[in-house]
Amino acid sequence: MTESISEVSRYLASLFRSASSLRAGVVSIVALSSSITLGCASSSQLTNSDVPRVLDPDLARLERIYRAREDSIRMVVNDADANFMSGMIHHHAQALVMSALAPTHSSNSAIKTLTSRIINAQKDEIAVMQRWLGERGRPVPEVDTSGTMTMSQDHSMHMPGMLSPQQIDSLTLAHNEEYDRLFLRYMIQHHNGAVGMVHDLFATDGAAQDDFVFKLASDIQVDQITEVARMQKMLDEFMRASPNR
Repeated sequence: MTESISEVSRYLASLFRSASSLRAGVVSIVALSSSITLGCASSSQLTNSDVPRVLDPDLARLERIYRAREDSIRMVVNDADANFMSGMIHHHAQALVMSALAPTHSSNSAIKTLTSRIINAQKDEIAVMQRWLGERGRPVPEVDTSGTMTMSQDHSMHMPGMLSPQQIDSLTLAHNEEYDRLFLRYMIQHHNGAVGMVHDLFATDGAAQDDFVFKLASDIQVDQITEVARMQKMLDEFMRASPNR
């Protein structure tokens, strides 16, 4: 009887130890799982600024080489691209001069809206073209707020669509409807000249391979063709209203 009781006691003790081991194992697994979960949550909340950026020396060297080559490529400029940018700055500058007369020379709200739009668009494009030239070490034509060039314009008169000094004088002396008509005629001439400059650029071997130059020239072409159609419609309406003028 005593031996039986002892065996039962040993058996129960064994069961107790097994249960304790299992319980301890479960607790350890739960604890490990919690640690992993918390660790993942903490990691997901880290930002780049929380982790020090340590560049491998070889990676840093390759990055410097890439930047140097990028700068070198930027300095290789097709002359036709640079001449287009410089010439279009001169071309846009004259459009600013023509349009800047509208507030004091026109009484037509549609003309004033058109000239304001031209001024805003072409000032932005001038700034973009100036920056492009400057970044590539090319001469940068400067334009003051009125659109007047502050460097030699000798070559600008040879660009398509540019107004002659006599045409500029006649526009400056005109007022009201006379100004409106002259402005539309002259700006149609001017815009068509800019479209011709884009055609010439695209027809030049090796030109406009620079993505930026191609996109800018294409945008100028589309915008000015669209505005020519709008201005021709306005001019036709003026002619129908006053056919003898």
